[in-house]
Order: sequence, then structure tokens, then C-alpha cells
Amino acid sequence: MNLKLKLSLAVLALGLLSIGDGGQISAQSAERGSHPVVAMQERTFQEVDPSTFKSPNENPFGLVYRGAITQNISGQVNIHPITYDLNGIKISANVYTPAGYDKAGSKKYPALVVAHPNGGVKEQVAGLYAQRMAENGYITIAADASFQGASGGFPRNVDKPFYRVEDIHGMADMISSYPGVDAERIGALGICGGGGYTLKAVQTDKRFKAVATLSMFNSGIVRRNGFMDSQKDTTQERLQQASAARAQEVAGGEVQYTPDMLDQNLSEEQLAKMPDLYREGYEYYGKTHAYPNSTFRYTVSSNLDLFTFDAANNMDLINQPLLMMAGSRADTLYMTKQCFAAATGTKDKELFLIEGATHIQTYWVPKYVEQAVDKLTVFYGKHL
Repeated sequence: MNLKLKLSLAVLALGLLSIGDGGQISAQSAERGSHPVVAMQERTFQEVDPSTFKSPNENPFGLVYRGAITQNISGQVNIHPITYDLNGIKISANVYTPAGYDKAGSKKYPALVVAHPNGGVKEQVAGLYAQRMAENGYITIAADASFQGASGGFPRNVDKPFYRVEDIHGMADMISSYPGVDAERIGALGICGGGGYTLKAVQTDKRFKAVATLSMFNSGIVRRNGFMDSQKDTTQERLQQASAARAQEVAGGEVQYTPDMLDQNLSEEQLAKMPDLYREGYEYYGKTHAYPNSTFRYTVSSNLDLFTFDAANNMDLINQPLLMMAGSRADTLYMTKQCFAAATGTKDKELFLIEGATHIQTYWVPKYVEQAVDKLTVFYGKHL
């Protein structure tokens, strides 16, 4: 054996042995010549003492949706604020447990991961659906996205698809090891922008046995082309702005943000000219369900990643049962229909229209929420 080959093998051996804490290579795998397998540590979390929680409103948990939990009562649906680490970022989440749940008990429950809308936080619509599904027997988790809400990460309000999708994988990591969860019965629910990112996550993550979306929003397509393709003529100009914003960040300059509609004092006349999505979103996020951490702004540099994202790409990879729900009057319905048509890899899929509802109305109007919850209960009941 020549010296060059010996050195190559020595370097290879050193590389294989430099795995780090927790990694092990068996003699058998070495003999087979297989790639080393490094064991990931189980996701751990820290309970947040509710008495130490500083709520920005009258609800002790900061929740802003109708019928929200105000206290944990033994034997009833309870809420458990937690934090956990995901790629070096501290994630803030709420876990909801069903009535009769016993952390030390032997009973196993199906679980749901709920992803919030763009600009939203876990205390709004994601929390509403997480609580309602806990009332129907599921352990559920709603977490603030990385860089957003009460979760960590800097600069604030980065809105890149990679992180949003990774957040969903991370919620699955966490909830699969939560006491009482049956890791073989995990489902996903994505709302608005969280719906588009959920579709992307479940394309590859087969821990999710069933997936549903509500008022799905295809963030990348809208950021690139504008709502209903209204900004296609300015795509290159906006990419130049995003590139300049990133260069400024790297140089240590001020982080550039897109305008936040909620900061604008819009008149009734101005609102009347806006699409339903934005007019009703202004009311929901800015007035009726406002929350301090909820914002429509995001870093301009995020567009470097957003412009190449399309939730409809690779939809054929989804082979899990799929339920896509949207309001029959939603001006975003075309996005749901596009992704639904592209989901050719699953034998069990359904497009469910909530009759009479707009996009935002599925977030809070009781009669529309009831329709969605009833449909979800049947869907997950069948597949989880």
C-alpha cells in the first residue's frame, strides 16, 4: 500500500471517529462499510410556570380568541406554556392537553401540530384550533415561528421558508416525546401561510400520518408575484431591494423591513378598496384579535428566499391523507385549489369548502369555526 493511500485511509478513520457527543459507530456498520449513524438527542422542553407569565391582556396566558382557557382546572382541557431549543433558537409554544389527561398515566393520545399564519402568533387562530382539537381528545402544540412572536432569533421577523418548515419539523420532534403522546399518531394542521409551509413539511416528513390545511396561503408565490399576480412587473426591482438589504445587514447596518399594514391608520374608504384578505386581516390582527407580538412586517432580505418558494411544488410527494379546507368566498381559494390539484400522490384527499366564509372569517366566526372543527374531528378520527 503506497503512502498516499495510507494517509487517505488514516484521515478517513479519524473523520469517522470524530463524531461528537452521543454519536456511535458500531463495529458491524464499519465492517459493512455503511455510513455512520449519529443518534439525535431526544427533544427536551422546559415548562413555563403560569404564575410567572406576563400577559399583555386580561387573559392570564395572553390568549385572544373566543372561549380561550383562563385557568388550568384538574380534569379539564389545560394549557402548558413551554420552551425548547431548535437549531440554537429558543422556541415558545403552548401545549394543550385533553380532559382527563394524566402526565403520569399510561394512556396514549394522538397529537396535532398547528402552524400559525403569516404575521400571526400562537395566541390567535392557531391557539383557537389547538384548544378546540384538545377538547376533542388530542394533545396539540402551537408554537411561535423562529424569529417571530415570543420565540427567539435575530434579526426579528425573519420570514424565510426554510425556518418556517423547520419549525414544523421541530414541533413534531417535541410533541412526539411529550408525555402521553403516541408518536405513531401525529397529524399536522397548517393555517394560512402555516398551511403552505405545512404542505412542504409533510412532503418529506412521514411522521405526519394525516395533514390538513385551513385557508392555505402560498407565501412565496404571493411575495414574488403579488396577490393575484398584481406585482409581477416589479419582481426584479424588489429582488434588487432584497439584495441590497442583505448586503446592508452583512455590513452591520440597519435591518430593513417591509411596511406593516397594522402601523397604518387606514380610512374606511381605503379599506373598502382592499381585497377581503387584507381588509379583514387589518381588522382581525389590528383590532379584534390584536396581540403585541403579531406583526405583518418581515425583513426585506427574506424575499431572497421567499421568491423561490412555491408550496405547490412537489405536492406529489404527499402520500398521507390530505384535507384542504377553505371558505367558499375566500379570495385566496385559488391557492388551495392549485395545491390540491397537484397532490397526485395521495389516494385519500378532500377539498372541503366552508360555505359563505371568507379567508379571515374561518379564523374566528363561530359558525365557520364549528364547521372546520367538526370536519377536522372526523378526518383525524379516521386517520389517527
